[in-house]
Amino acid sequence: MKLLGIGSRINHPDYGKGVVTNVSSRHYWVTFLENGLETIDLDSDFDVIEGVEDDVDTVSFFDVESSLVKILEKWSDTHEKVALADKWKGGTLILEPEGGLSPKEIPIDTFFHKIVMVRDRIRVMEQKINSSKNLDDQEKIDLQQYITRIYGSLTSFNVLFKNKSDQFIGERSK
Repeated sequence: MKLLGIGSRINHPDYGKGVVTNVSSRHYWVTFLENGLETIDLDSDFDVIEGVEDDVDTVSFFDVESSLVKILEKWSDTHEKVALADKWKGGTLILEPEGGLSPKEIPIDTFFHKIVMVRDRIRVMEQKINSSKNLDDQEKIDLQQYITRIYGSLTSFNVLFKNKSDQFIGERSK
């Protein structure tokens, strides 16, 4: 079955004569002379008065999802997927306080996600500092040194990362 393009004219047994104004993956949107806008199934019973066979611009769920993911990656704090080292998957972080108080258990996946969020937000802050027009070069250098020290303080968590390229890097020894 060849899809009708927008602008095709049809005659529907229930709604009368109309013009296809939109096409989705399952329906034609048709504006009928006497019944206004209706959606009808692609395989509905109707006669084609004049078919327009332009390429129909149908958008799949995959296309919409892909576009949304690209927008979220561009405008959110998280820019990439970061893998937890295999040995930690499904594990639990247990914090045991002194004095007989109850321990706190946190799924390592949850803890790791929070560490990655911190890392990504520091990276965004670093980008904003470096692109700032309100800071002079010396102020940018000073703030960058603080960020490097923050990264250095977080290197203890590198054991959680599957890929070395995702890890925190502090000040390198000279």
